[in-house]
Amino acid sequence: MELLGSPLPTLYTHPGSTPAKFLPPISMAPSSKNGFPSSPLPQSLSHPWVPRATNLTIGPSSKSSQGLTPSEALPPISSRAAPFTRYTPGDWHRSNLTNSKASETSRHNTELLTADTSRLIQDKYQETRKTQVKTTKKLGERVNDIKFWKSQLRQELDKMIGENNALTDVTKRLERALAKTEAPLQVTQECLLHREKRVGIDLVCDDVEKQLLVEADVIRSCQERMRRYLDQAEARLTSNRMAQHEVERDLANKQVAHCIDDQCHQLRNTSDGISYYQGVERVDATISVPESWAKFTDKNILRSQSERAASAQLRDNIENLLVVTANEMRRQFSCVNVAFTHRIAETAEAKRRIQDHLGKTLQEIFQLKRTIEAIRKAIRDKGRPLKVAQTRLDKRTRRPSMELCRDTAHLRLVSEVCEMEETLQSLQQRLGDAEDTLQRLVHAKSVLEHDLAVKANSLFIDQEKCMGMRKAFPSTVRLLGYV
Repeated sequence: MELLGSPLPTLYTHPGSTPAKFLPPISMAPSSKNGFPSSPLPQSLSHPWVPRATNLTIGPSSKSSQGLTPSEALPPISSRAAPFTRYTPGDWHRSNLTNSKASETSRHNTELLTADTSRLIQDKYQETRKTQVKTTKKLGERVNDIKFWKSQLRQELDKMIGENNALTDVTKRLERALAKTEAPLQVTQECLLHREKRVGIDLVCDDVEKQLLVEADVIRSCQERMRRYLDQAEARLTSNRMAQHEVERDLANKQVAHCIDDQCHQLRNTSDGISYYQGVERVDATISVPESWAKFTDKNILRSQSERAASAQLRDNIENLLVVTANEMRRQFSCVNVAFTHRIAETAEAKRRIQDHLGKTLQEIFQLKRTIEAIRKAIRDKGRPLKVAQTRLDKRTRRPSMELCRDTAHLRLVSEVCEMEETLQSLQQRLGDAEDTLQRLVHAKSVLEHDLAVKANSLFIDQEKCMGMRKAFPSTVRLLGYV
């Protein structure tokens, strides 16, 4: 009895030796329904030393064998067809030879690979070491370059900070000097306003007023130049700060880069903190090359130097401006004071002459009043004689009839009355002339008094108000902005 799964003995059979009662003819054998179909072994699965199988049949028998007893259905072992063919001795020798050659080839290849690998490891070690040394040297050169530009940037930054401080001091001086010009301008304007209160003929555009207008123009011109330079100084400070900011930012970036590159330069294979960063060599975050990097810093330094040169020139211009404006205002202040002194002397002399004329006019008025009083008395004195003569004539008109004689007495009375009327008329004429003269003298007196009041007012304005305010003028130190 054979165990299930044990190999079956191989039998080389021929189609004619199969029992007729067990297997049907080849032409009548149907395909197996429940078993494996009969098919030859594929050629691709065979080795060169494996023989080809023929007439391989696996599976149960055809339907004709169904219903038979086991003793009838299973033929003897010698009469069954073998499922696989046996190998030949030649195949066995060829297999052993092939395996031996394959093993020798593998060993030889392994020896070659080991030797090449050793050389490769040594070469790559030396190459890696040289590459690391070159990289370290380049990092050292880079660190030295950064140190150089850092020193240049730090020097330029110190100079720029000093220039900004100097320009700020000059700007503050300019602001103080500009503020100090407000008081002289206010005094000049008040002098002009006070002199507008002059009355009459004294409201004249004299040399004092011309000099005051010139002084106001000089002060305004100085203020305008100061404001213009002040704006330029502020703009220059802004430009300097921008250049300083660029230098500071470049210096800060250089410091960070120097720290990083110095750390990289100090790293060794035995250093702590080294690690793998996969793909970091493919990340290109650079935005400059050494030429553009050095040009960028050099450009910042050149810009800072240019701004410093312009700032120094502006400081010199401001210094000159302060000196020039102080001298101009001081010189015009002296001119105005001289004009005031001359005008005050002229006004005082005119006032003295008016006072003399007024005294003489008052004396003439007094004498004329006495004359007028005498004329009026003479007119009054001529009244009674005229009355007597006219009364006589009136009474003589009442004579009766032929007594109304035109005699010598009548003629004399008529002549007397006419003479007295002419005398009174001449006295009245003289009285009118005297009164007209008195009126003219009174008018002249009033004119002189008014003119005297005008001169006194002008003298008070120029001498007391204007010159009183002009006693205090900012000193040259204040005009230069030091105080």
